[in-house]
Amino acid sequence: MAPARTPPRRRGRPSQPVLSEERITSAAIKIVATRGYRHLTMTELARELKVSTSALYNHTSSKRDVLIRVQDRINQGIDRTGFDSLPWDRALERWARSYRDCYAQHTAMIPIMAVLPVADSPHTLEMYEAVARGLADAGWARGDIADVIVSVESLVFGAAYDATAPADIFDPGERSDLAPVFTDAVRARPADAAAAADEAFDVALRAMLDGLRLRLAAGRG
Repeated sequence: MAPARTPPRRRGRPSQPVLSEERITSAAIKIVATRGYRHLTMTELARELKVSTSALYNHTSSKRDVLIRVQDRINQGIDRTGFDSLPWDRALERWARSYRDCYAQHTAMIPIMAVLPVADSPHTLEMYEAVARGLADAGWARGDIADVIVSVESLVFGAAYDATAPADIFDPGERSDLAPVFTDAVRARPADAAAAADEAFDVALRAMLDGLRLRLAAGRG
C-alpha cells in the first residue's frame, strides 16, 4: 500500500492573520505581569508572539501604541454604568470599587497606567466622560471634577496594591515592644488578608464620599 501523501501547502496569505490587536495586547499584559515592565520591549513582545520584530511593526507603530491598547483593554473592564441611573455618590462608589477590583488583578500595570496620557485611548476617554458628566449633572463645578476623579484614582491604586499584600505585612516579628498599640490594632483586623484589605478600602472610600458630599452641599464642589 502506497504511503499517504501529505496535502500540499496552500499558497497565498493565511486565512487568519498571525497577529491581531487582541493578541498583541494580551502578550504585552502577560510580559508585564510575569516579567515586569522593563521587559516590555518591542523585541520581547515579538519574541512572546513568536514573530519577527519587523512583522510586529506592521501591526503597531511603537511601544506607546501597545501601552495605549493595554490601558484601554484594562479600563474597559471598569464599571461606569452607575452614572447613567444612580445618584452621583453611589455611582462614584460603584466606579471606585470596580476600578480597585480591576487593578487588583493588574497591579504590575499600575506604575504605567497611573502616568500614561489618555490621548488616543477611546475606552478610557469614554469612561472619564461618563464620570465627568455624572458629576457635572450633580452640580460639581467644572474646575473640581478632575480633582475628584484624581482623588478617587489615588485611593484606588493604593487599595489595589493593598488587596494583594501578604497577610503578615504588618507583623512586627520579635519587636512588638516597639509598637504595642499598633500591634494590637493589627491583631484586631480580620485574619484573612483579602477581608482586611476590603475593610480598609471600605473605610477610606466611605470617608472620602462623606467628605465629597459635604463639600458639594457647602457649595464648594
